[in-house]
Amino acid sequence: MYSFLFHRILGWKITGQFNPQIKKSVVIVAPHTHWHDFIIGALTRAIINVNINFVAKKELFKWPFGLYFRWMGGTPIDRSKSKNTVAQVVEVFKSKAEFRLAIAPEGTRKKVKHWKTGFYYMALEAEVPIISVAFDYQQREVKISEAFYVSGKIEEDLPEIRAFYQDVKGKLY
Repeated sequence: MYSFLFHRILGWKITGQFNPQIKKSVVIVAPHTHWHDFIIGALTRAIINVNINFVAKKELFKWPFGLYFRWMGGTPIDRSKSKNTVAQVVEVFKSKAEFRLAIAPEGTRKKVKHWKTGFYYMALEAEVPIISVAFDYQQREVKISEAFYVSGKIEEDLPEIRAFYQDVKGKLY
């Protein structure tokens, strides 16, 4: 049913795949320009049958929505200013046997010139690769990259990571 809706009704395709041997990774999804990205992502996740997770502020995990967010792969974190989000996410990686964290590097649904870098430091400190996923609305294609292992030299790694998204058009571009 998901595949029929995604491929036949919506006209999208998926290229690339997740390596089943890699159980932990930071999955950066870009460009993130519209709430429709959630639908495309949820359908893609169902079709490829890979657990993809997310973190969100702990307040979202209260009754009754907490059950749904956990079922969708969510993990609560404390987003207050006194807490280090990167360190909390690294602890989540350490506590789980399988965890693929989906995160938007823009940090918003608006067009931005510069990405936030938290995703990079999460991957570095958790010692997990980054997998890039692009939602290309012009081509109606979800693109999945090979795993990229960060070197710790962000100024060298970021251009290589961003190159994957070079010709990708988000919903609102």
